[in-house]
Amino acid sequence: MTIDELARETGMTVRNIRAHQSRGLLPPPEVRGRTGFYGEEHRRRIRLIQELQDDGFSLRLIKRLVDSGGELGDEVLRFTHAVRRPFGADAARTLEPGELAERWGTADSELLRRAIELGIVRRLDDGTLIEPNPRLARVTSELAAIGIPAEAALAAGAELKRHAEGVSRVFVDLFLDQVWDPFERAGRPPERWPEIRDAIERLRPLAAESLLAFFELAMTEEAERAFGPRLDRIEAEAVTKGDGARPGGAQPQHRSV
Repeated sequence: MTIDELARETGMTVRNIRAHQSRGLLPPPEVRGRTGFYGEEHRRRIRLIQELQDDGFSLRLIKRLVDSGGELGDEVLRFTHAVRRPFGADAARTLEPGELAERWGTADSELLRRAIELGIVRRLDDGTLIEPNPRLARVTSELAAIGIPAEAALAAGAELKRHAEGVSRVFVDLFLDQVWDPFERAGRPPERWPEIRDAIERLRPLAAESLLAFFELAMTEEAERAFGPRLDRIEAEAVTKGDGARPGGAQPQHRSV
């Protein structure tokens, strides 16, 4: 395709494509006569650069990654993107003015400071507030709906984050020890880059699923430990009241089922 066609395909301007070429971010086109022609390789590279920019990568850093990868520039970029892109499917969202105060039922600036400290909310350079993971926003809203104040929810969030960081280190260390380090010791064979990238991609859902499974087991056990004695007291009180209502403390008749 010509540079004009490539620009239409990728949503870029011709000027920006030429700028990418001059920076060494794109390989040169195939020249036929006086016209340069671009192929699928150029389109894929531009898409990858766009995705990395969306994730906060500067063009300077992308250029360094391309240079360090040599002929494997695209593979290095894809692996870097796989590692650095945020976990989770929800995209970050911008908060409307007053939205947090309405959700929390208070405009206490200390709560906002703690939310930013936890990473639940981020403040951009222009002062705009964003939620990196809107799922947490839904959780805090639901907690408020059942009567748990924002202060208590943030305190619980701090504890959860501490445990989550520990779990994250377990999976990252597992990947480094069992996948990346052997790959490094083998000299990073070019043909294995797709395999390593696939491994990090597959780790994402596996980490989430295993954490959820262990949490479900632990939550079941913890709920039984915490509520078992309380439920036993309620049942005992119910039996006592029932006995008191019967002359002579007669026991209720039980029917086999």
